[in-house]
Amino acid sequence: MSFEHVPVLFQETIESLNIKPNGIYIDGTAGGGGHSEAIAKRLGSEGTLLAIDQDPDAIQAVKKRLGNFPNVLVRQGNFSQMATLAEECGFHGVDGILMDIGVSSHQLDTAERGFSYHQDAPLDMRMSQKGTSAADLVNTLTWQELARILSQYGEEKSAVRIAKGIVAARLESPITTTLQLAEVVRQSVPAAVRREPGHPARKTFQALRIQVNGELDRLSEGLNAAFSLLNTGGRLAIITFHSLEDRIVKKRMAQWCQGCVCPPDFPVCVCGKTPQAELLYKRGLSPSEEELVENPRSRSSRLRVCTKL
Repeated sequence: MSFEHVPVLFQETIESLNIKPNGIYIDGTAGGGGHSEAIAKRLGSEGTLLAIDQDPDAIQAVKKRLGNFPNVLVRQGNFSQMATLAEECGFHGVDGILMDIGVSSHQLDTAERGFSYHQDAPLDMRMSQKGTSAADLVNTLTWQELARILSQYGEEKSAVRIAKGIVAARLESPITTTLQLAEVVRQSVPAAVRREPGHPARKTFQALRIQVNGELDRLSEGLNAAFSLLNTGGRLAIITFHSLEDRIVKKRMAQWCQGCVCPPDFPVCVCGKTPQAELLYKRGLSPSEEELVENPRSRSSRLRVCTKL
């Protein structure tokens, strides 16, 4: 099986981890193994990498790609479970963690996974290939529940119109494929929206994918798990692909970096709060113009890195 995934901000991410040959590292979203392989190549015989992914296709690909690296451990699971997986591997502290959030190129380009509105396929979107699918959601939820999901996770302005359109369409016939849903969305939005660049179903598909996989909750849990595992001086690198994810990462890192919260007129600090981390890049990094030309899918990505104090 070929699990193709083009890592974004690749060089910047690997350099930001400041990899030590004898260090212990975790790639919480191994995907096609590009980042994992780069980390493994920089490790010496005493270093170790734990590569994690929830997608069984990714696990097969990573095991094949990194099979010649004796210091790489591969485990299937969500990055929110990394503390448990690390403990099972005997790790009680690590020197660097990478999380590349969001859907992979392989998942988007493999039609039968049901992530894309460009090809007809079963409406699935499950990264782990288990649990509730997108088809289950669109065929069972009320229009109010669907509208909330589209508005909250897709920031879709036409959420109510699309949700009501979905409910009306499924009365005629269940919505079971990606192109069925894409067409329902297209017919539901105002004509002015249909004339705008890009597919009108983009935000709907994003919202359903986030709901199906519980992505924002898992991200919050994964950030806490990752930071708890870091040794002093260890670095946490997170790549996000949309504003909802980036907002969570930015806020959490700001909380870790915050020091004294006493009123400015207090002569001395009484709160005792000291920063737990410091940012490597104040505003994060975006892709270069060269990368945007080579990989247009990187356009919305942002890398944020912090060092544990």
